[in-house]
Amino acid sequence: MPELPEVETIRRDLDREVVGKRIKQVEATGTRTIRRHKSKKDFVAKLEGRKITGIVRRGKNLLIKLDGGDVLVIHLGMSGQLLRAKGPKEPLAKHTHVVITFTQGGQLRYIDPRTFGELFVTALDGVEAAVPELAHLGFDPLDDVMSWNAFGARLTARKAKLKALLMDQKFIAGIGNMYADEILWAAGLRPDRTSESLSSQEVRRLYRAMVETLQDAIKHRGSSLADEQYRDLFGEVGGYQGEHKVYDMEGKPCRRCRTPIVRTKAAGRSTFFCQQCQV
Repeated sequence: MPELPEVETIRRDLDREVVGKRIKQVEATGTRTIRRHKSKKDFVAKLEGRKITGIVRRGKNLLIKLDGGDVLVIHLGMSGQLLRAKGPKEPLAKHTHVVITFTQGGQLRYIDPRTFGELFVTALDGVEAAVPELAHLGFDPLDDVMSWNAFGARLTARKAKLKALLMDQKFIAGIGNMYADEILWAAGLRPDRTSESLSSQEVRRLYRAMVETLQDAIKHRGSSLADEQYRDLFGEVGGYQGEHKVYDMEGKPCRRCRTPIVRTKAAGRSTFFCQQCQV
């Protein structure tokens, strides 16, 4: 599933490419992708003729602001892609479920082979009621800057294992399995350490590792794994997978101490870490 760096990369691309454009036509195939709407006609009617005024990221969700006070909410799910196209003459990729055509030319296409993602339109002031999980999102590790003391107080209050806590969207918004492993390696902390056990120095390391890992991943335009399901707005794969230190690196030498990376289970997910230098 695309995590914060991938979704933020797409948000920045959308901000440059579609803000200010007016939607001329919307085509939707099937109903699973737009399942919150009573019909395709209802979904289309809420978008056609509207102008895009801004792009916001909330955790792993994209909110495309529309004139009139509504937003198009997009969650990419496991395999969703948003791709820019020059126009209708470009061949449609398989599993294209929504096509948005702009009056100035060009299209925005939503592709999703596994159809776990979704698109729907709702009022901006009612978005948290429409998507309750947005109302309970934790702090954003990039947008909500805080002191390491404040971060440490939040960690101590939760008393949970670090890997599970980093992935808890009610604690921190946007981090998933992949970046949790990378952050913990950068901080030199085991995934099964409990949050209240950290020293002040370890709290600082964890906060710095979290911010720097996510920023570096965005700089490299996200991570595309072997299936290459994550692609940016222009259809290009990310570059951060080449910078991974532990994720999916079982048996390979740790870049710090050369000890083989191990794979185990934490928070119900495959977890990769170094037994020697993560303590």
